Amino acid sequence: MTAPFQLNTLPTLSRSTADRQETLRTDPDRLHARWPQAAVVLLDDRGRMPVPRDGRTLATRKARDYGEIPPEDAVFLGQWEETDYWALPGEPPEDADQVPITGSWGLRLEAPLADGELWLDLRGHGDLLDDTSAGLFTTALALRHWRRRATFCAVCGGRTRLVQFGWATKCESCGREEYPRTDPAVICLVHDDAGVNGERVLLARQPIWPPGRYSILAGFVEAGESLEGCVVREVREEVGAEVSDVRYLGSQPWPFPRSIMLGFAARADADAPLRLADGEIEAARWYTRAEVVEALEAGRDGYPDPEAPDFDPTRLVMPGNSSIARVMLESWATASP
Repeated sequence: MTAPFQLNTLPTLSRSTADRQETLRTDPDRLHARWPQAAVVLLDDRGRMPVPRDGRTLATRKARDYGEIPPEDAVFLGQWEETDYWALPGEPPEDADQVPITGSWGLRLEAPLADGELWLDLRGHGDLLDDTSAGLFTTALALRHWRRRATFCAVCGGRTRLVQFGWATKCESCGREEYPRTDPAVICLVHDDAGVNGERVLLARQPIWPPGRYSILAGFVEAGESLEGCVVREVREEVGAEVSDVRYLGSQPWPFPRSIMLGFAARADADAPLRLADGEIEAARWYTRAEVVEALEAGRDGYPDPEAPDFDPTRLVMPGNSSIARVMLESWATASP
């Protein structure tokens, strides 16, 4: 008997191996003693980290090269295989070469290349990293984005300073402590009501996306709202579809700047008219499983270049490999109807 589809693999940015339990980062004596043997990853102002060219691990630096104890802006990321990992601000050399690369959005970009290391961003290239590196990068970027928005106290307006080695701030005026924020957002794969898993999936595109790019529907959870209620509301608001049988699939951190994506599946009537949210949704339509499979297979060899002479603007382009949307679509496409 056909069963409702589930995620067939862990989302790219949900992969993590480092032990990040609170007791590790609240023990300064332990962290200071282990600092000389620790490894440091660098994160620049554009959210990029150095990766050895053609490699799958983050390039690390020796912690002792940055002082006898962790600098004030050092963030403890966790422990893995007896090594402590930290993040520090860093920038590629000014004389770094600029190498053309293709990001997950199918756009041509440039990445600094110096000393055999490419400085890559998480959204476009997180899927290329191994589990440990993907987890470290995701954590470091999430904490960086949170810190940049938590430099002043929300109660008295006083300036804050980092404590607990990057995992909290403390107001220098009133002493209030604040911890990293995560904003929940739902993302839902809506399929038709044929059989158990449907024969078609509802995809939409925003006007700012590259040509041909479609994905499943998503939106932020509002105050006082359940996750399931958010799914129903967001799908209705964005495309006018009424969904039922909402069920949870899985989650993925999405530190752009501080979200967690909560994946769901739901059913809707494919024959009902769609009503697109003005200015937010440019187009939406139902795609067959065969069309999705073809688009997924085409995307495995890289994304089309919109500036290429043979670019086909009608080609369906799937979400990037770092997104949970990609995993959700692959899982649905390989499931029995």
